[in-house]
Amino acid sequence: MSIQIAVALALMMVLLFIKVPVFLSIIGGTAVYFLLNPDVGSMILGQRLVSSVQSLSLLAIPFFVCSGVFMNYSGVTRRIMALCDILTGRLWGGLAQVNVLLSTLMGGLSGSSLADAAMEARMLVPEMEKKGMSKEFSSVVTAASAMITPLIPPGIAMILCGSLANVSIGKLFVSGIGVGLLLCVGEMVTVSIISKKRGYAPSRNHRLTWSEAAPVVREAILPMCLPVIIIGGVRLGVFTATEAGAVAVVYSVLLGLLYKELDWKTIKNGLQETVFSTASIMLIIGAANALSWVLTKERIPQMLTEGMLEVSDNKYVFLILMNLFLLFVGMFVEGNAAMIILVPLLFPIAMNYGINEVQFLMVFIFNMAIGSLSPPMGTLMFVVCSETKCKLKDFIVESIPFYIVLIAELLALTFIPILTTGLVDLLY
Repeated sequence: MSIQIAVALALMMVLLFIKVPVFLSIIGGTAVYFLLNPDVGSMILGQRLVSSVQSLSLLAIPFFVCSGVFMNYSGVTRRIMALCDILTGRLWGGLAQVNVLLSTLMGGLSGSSLADAAMEARMLVPEMEKKGMSKEFSSVVTAASAMITPLIPPGIAMILCGSLANVSIGKLFVSGIGVGLLLCVGEMVTVSIISKKRGYAPSRNHRLTWSEAAPVVREAILPMCLPVIIIGGVRLGVFTATEAGAVAVVYSVLLGLLYKELDWKTIKNGLQETVFSTASIMLIIGAANALSWVLTKERIPQMLTEGMLEVSDNKYVFLILMNLFLLFVGMFVEGNAAMIILVPLLFPIAMNYGINEVQFLMVFIFNMAIGSLSPPMGTLMFVVCSETKCKLKDFIVESIPFYIVLIAELLALTFIPILTTGLVDLLY
């Protein structure tokens, strides 16, 4: 490794650690490399920043962000929450179970874990506290359930990973269904055990009649058709993953008009929110692509591959080491930034070990999801605690049972490939 790339990476990590915006941190480190290498044309930096965001597959990001925003503005969240209450009302934990299931269902509509966490922290945590649940427990359940969102299609993380590794986004979407449901079940069981121990009673003790449940189910049918339309359309070849995003936007607007909760002012606000969210993601992508060019020029991926193969030729040893590394990185670096930097580095190594491409990327995304919950810089932890005013130390202590479940499921995804590839093999 040259001294120039070492200085560039060191500067980037320092900037990230002192909480300089991610895209500026990456651009700063990359720009230093070009300044220290007069033989490398500085125009390349600008070219990489611009060309990397012109990928057609990345067009899915603003579409799905926009559809998620409109879903939140059009009353879909409230209708889905009522459906979740019907399905989980008799389970120990009551609203805590609703919280987990709502994230799973809304993940198929919004694709943004931070938006999901902020929404549920405002809507559900106060109600959970009124039911006698502690602030720490309510906050942890909200943050942990929001981790499901990037794993359920159309998660933005899957679009990014598929674009970076040139892997079918449709296959990642299908795999995400199984992985997301596995995490949902694990968290609901955890919530049930804790709630039964602490006496957090179910929301109701009686079975609802069909006449009581029917109005709620009817209200939720149309929103719940969106994930089916996306997955079915992509799998049947009706449209691509990018075009599915456009379909999702049109569908969300039609729902808003049907429910009479979407007007021109709301649409304008939604479009503004979409532009801001998309711009922040695209800036990171452009910056990380420039850094990726530098790393490739310095042969860093090849050096890492050779080094790993010298350590062991067993793919499970590589996966364990990768999990430990990613769990550590996730504690300090925002998930999308780590993904954009590390997928181009680690993906070629995984392919040399013969690891299934879908399994590798889903394990990677799962690691980043855990990182978003982990101190000291977990984004979900900070978003939820800022909304609920929960103390960080109380949050960390309360989250220990959930960490145990998360690590157990990470190991299961690592050592049992069928959990990530089973649905893909079945449908493809």
